[in-house]
Amino acid sequence: MKTPILIINMKEYEQSLGEGALEIAKAAKNVLEKHDVGILVAPPPLIFSKVAEIIPTISQHIDPVESGSHTGAVLAEEIKKMGGVGSLINHSEKRIPIEDIKKAIGLCNKYDLVSIVCAQDSEEAKKLAIYGPDFIAVEPPELIGGDISVSTAKPEVITETVEKVKHTSPQTEVLCGAGVKTAEDVKKALELGAKGVLVASGIVKADDVEGAIEKLVKGML
Repeated sequence: MKTPILIINMKEYEQSLGEGALEIAKAAKNVLEKHDVGILVAPPPLIFSKVAEIIPTISQHIDPVESGSHTGAVLAEEIKKMGGVGSLINHSEKRIPIEDIKKAIGLCNKYDLVSIVCAQDSEEAKKLAIYGPDFIAVEPPELIGGDISVSTAKPEVITETVEKVKHTSPQTEVLCGAGVKTAEDVKKALELGAKGVLVASGIVKADDVEGAIEKLVKGML
């Protein structure tokens, strides 16, 4: 997976429902084609397959089970079959037990999907790194959705996470999120050792989505 990388979590905001998700995906694709960086989007599940036809797409969540009698489950195998390339795991709004995280990473490996595991701090990141995910995204929950980025408010969170993750799992790259809204936020995150950023409201709720994506990508160039 190309780095530095920008991951756009569309969540279930009104702006990302139905056709809105497709418009965000098209805007992201336009920026992706202009710059040599990685961009992934995580749309609402019911529009997933259509978004995956536009731009590299990841699931917002997967359950730690294989196909079977699991009503309402999101399966790694199905994400792969729908054209997805990976999944978020253990997002702060969709926390799961550590054993389920381990299983979900294993399923991503089995179906050749990129695993992006979220952690709330460097200590949790260290514990999760032993399972060897492709990425760990550190997001202090108190900064999510706010106006101050983690790279500004708590830069030590990024540097400590990079140090602890690399010590445990050298192949795992660190991302950061929470409050990231400007090119300077992104640039500082990369300087601190992150290989990309995970964003949501700053893009999805922007009046000019493509412009907002372009602004963040400039911090990676």
